[in-house]
Amino acid sequence: MNAGRQDRLLQAGRRILIHDFAGHPFQFGLSRELARRGHRVDHLYFADDRGPKGHTEHRSDDPRGFSITGISLDSEYRKDDFLRRRLQDEAYGRRVAAEIIRRLPELVISGNAPPDAQKIIQRACRRHGIPFVFWLQDSFGLGVRRVLGGRLLGIGSLIAAHYERLENRMLRKSDAVVLITEDFRTVTQAAGVADERVHVIPNWAAIEEIPVRDKDNAWAREHGLSDRFVFLYSGTLGLKHDPSLLIRLAEAFRDDPLTRVVVASQGVGAEWLAGEKTARGLDNLLLLPFQPMERFADMLGAADVLVALIEPEAATFSVPSKVLSYLCAARPLLLAIPPANLAARIVAEAGAGLLVEPGDATALVAAGRRLRDEAQLRAELGERARAHAEAKFDIARVADRFTTVFRAAGLAIDHAPAGQIPMREAARLAAGE
Repeated sequence: MNAGRQDRLLQAGRRILIHDFAGHPFQFGLSRELARRGHRVDHLYFADDRGPKGHTEHRSDDPRGFSITGISLDSEYRKDDFLRRRLQDEAYGRRVAAEIIRRLPELVISGNAPPDAQKIIQRACRRHGIPFVFWLQDSFGLGVRRVLGGRLLGIGSLIAAHYERLENRMLRKSDAVVLITEDFRTVTQAAGVADERVHVIPNWAAIEEIPVRDKDNAWAREHGLSDRFVFLYSGTLGLKHDPSLLIRLAEAFRDDPLTRVVVASQGVGAEWLAGEKTARGLDNLLLLPFQPMERFADMLGAADVLVALIEPEAATFSVPSKVLSYLCAARPLLLAIPPANLAARIVAEAGAGLLVEPGDATALVAAGRRLRDEAQLRAELGERARAHAEAKFDIARVADRFTTVFRAAGLAIDHAPAGQIPMREAARLAAGE
């Protein structure tokens, strides 16, 4: 596109701010696609979060009118300290809100943000007449109830009730709500959100950034895996997962010198795995940190089987996005996920892998042995996985659906230009005054 045409598009385009706390690759893809269409798109994410990230730096082919801002805090972010995390989430929300006030976009869509941050972000939008779209990636309130509801001498239920009320209130105040699955419609209905303000857009993977790679690639050779059979788990290992299943898988193949279980993760689950690896002498278990996006496709290509886990209590409020990325790699999937979970249903519909019940280590190992032994089955499952990704993950069609949501949320509503809002207000909000 020549510079003159792009300038005209930018003049005609809208100012959109997309906030994704987690910094997922596919949400960066949406921002870039909207910017290619001539909109001015600011993409904000939490730079201190330890989870895997998309392309957080500008690329040479990025469109004009596209900016990326990583928001950081002044201290280490601690998910394991409830009180400290709440204060940090509020501080983070103030910093995002300050960026919104400074830029004054015509619409904000915000997802994955902890409720204590999201409430401040939404409040800033409402104060300045900016349409706000709540992108519900999972239900924080329901998640807290499932994990803490019966714990802490009853305090867990009180905490859960607080976040359920807060989440419901924010959903009602949103100009539109995007759900990633019809399963979450019960959440918006319980919150009293009118159905016409609710839109279902399933998550997708950044397929354009995950081409199919040969097993014998630079990443595989670097880690001594090009001539090994590899079960690979990549992504977060937290309270919603059961890392002991990965230990059982490694133990099952410990006497097979050509098989490796590889885990690319960080955090509490990865630290627990490191201790178990040493205690059990599991030399066939390779633990790695999160890999950068530019090496992600090669890492998936080095795998023979891709593994995902989720606990039963998390099945209704969490959809593992790693499964969607796995589908792009043309590799078979091995899932220990409740069959009712959307990710399990997608894999079953695509015919892209083997599924077992979470917690059933015997079934997981049996399915793993079957995939280890049956090359033709692996090839068929992998082909179906990639075919599903190519059919479902077209970013142009995804962006069309979001454009419809933005229009429904009132993107064309006029509001005061940036010059009418004193910059000192943004500084005051960021400071928490």
